[in-house]
Amino acid sequence: MRKMRWVVIFLSFLAIAVNYIDRANLAVAAPEIEKALGIGPAQMGFILSGFFWTYALMQMPFGWFVDRVGARIALPLAVGWWSVFTALTAATSSVAGMFGCRLLLGVGEAGAYPSCAKLVSQWFPVKERALATSIFDSGSRVGSALSIPVVALIISSVGWKAAFVITGALGAVWILGWFVIYRNPEPLDTGSSNAAASAPVAGQGQRQRVTWSSLFRHRTLWGMMLGFFCLNFVIYFFITWFPSYLVQTRGFSLKSLGTLGMIPALISIPGGWLGGYVSDALFRRGWSLTAARKTCMVGGMLLSSVITLSAFTANVYLMLAFFGIAYGSLAFAAASIWSLPGDVAPTPDHVASIGGIQNFASNLAGIVITTFTGVMVAMTKGSFTIPLVVAGGFCFLGAFSYLVIVGRIEPLSMASDTEEASTRVGSAV
Repeated sequence: MRKMRWVVIFLSFLAIAVNYIDRANLAVAAPEIEKALGIGPAQMGFILSGFFWTYALMQMPFGWFVDRVGARIALPLAVGWWSVFTALTAATSSVAGMFGCRLLLGVGEAGAYPSCAKLVSQWFPVKERALATSIFDSGSRVGSALSIPVVALIISSVGWKAAFVITGALGAVWILGWFVIYRNPEPLDTGSSNAAASAPVAGQGQRQRVTWSSLFRHRTLWGMMLGFFCLNFVIYFFITWFPSYLVQTRGFSLKSLGTLGMIPALISIPGGWLGGYVSDALFRRGWSLTAARKTCMVGGMLLSSVITLSAFTANVYLMLAFFGIAYGSLAFAAASIWSLPGDVAPTPDHVASIGGIQNFASNLAGIVITTFTGVMVAMTKGSFTIPLVVAGGFCFLGAFSYLVIVGRIEPLSMASDTEEASTRVGSAV
């Protein structure tokens, strides 16, 4: 069990990496696609936003689905679905067709994070949960980082259409490996490490009386939704418009995009691991789970606000440093954020559901940032200053949400509809 759980996290890491390569490839190919289709930044922003509509809307139903059938079936089903529509993007030659493929891509990708959050809650005790989460979550940064040089190389060699076919094929390889390697964990009552994972979750007796809708009665859940919305508002700038910003505003070539353009994503990888390690280490050293998680979430969100400074420096390397600090800080916070579903779920049967709920809210930010940035760039004739300033503001709002709105980090109590309304700000930390 102890060895297998790290294999499971590695497979989850690979799934998220493929997930982000397949969603970020369009951002890297965007300048070439704009030329091929004869469209501008506003239309490209519309295409980029297509993924987020279905990705956000499917989070909650997919989270429910994962809790019902288990991650062993739900995760490869999600990978297969999104891989098909990644490859089919190469067959489109219109704005409508590309937008449709992105809509269907989002449906499948919605299952990735709820499934991985479920796996962590099943295989890891609370004292190791943030580190495990940071490992699978770092797949998003690895995928984003790899997508820039890999997709840029494919485009420069054989064209942008081939980039979607090749990246789509990665999912088929992952699915084969998953079914060969993965086995379900032992039952919770066997005394295995999985039994320890159930300790922070409310007792089995509550399962029958916890309804899905009752989760929304808790202030903590709404704080998680708002805080994650703010974090993803900034992260999705990196995943969608960052390559275009480097090419159009900073004059990067495809070659420099594939080298210097990787720096922020590379910094974010150890940033996420550090965030998971620190969160768990603080808890093991006697800090309350609330203090350990909130210290990392609030601190990371506040430091990430330096993204705004990147718009006001002419020095390319200083600009990349600001972006790197911002991305690394967001990853630092995200390790604790994705630990929250397992930390606050009232029963083991609600972990993926809560993960889907918070991810639904967070990915509404993808719709907002992609469309907002495209419109602002078109209105200001190529300037990204306004989107970057607004992104910094959302970092502060996210820190406020995790500090003040989110209550104690503990299993949500279903005993009272107003349980969390009485939680004082001072007791939250």
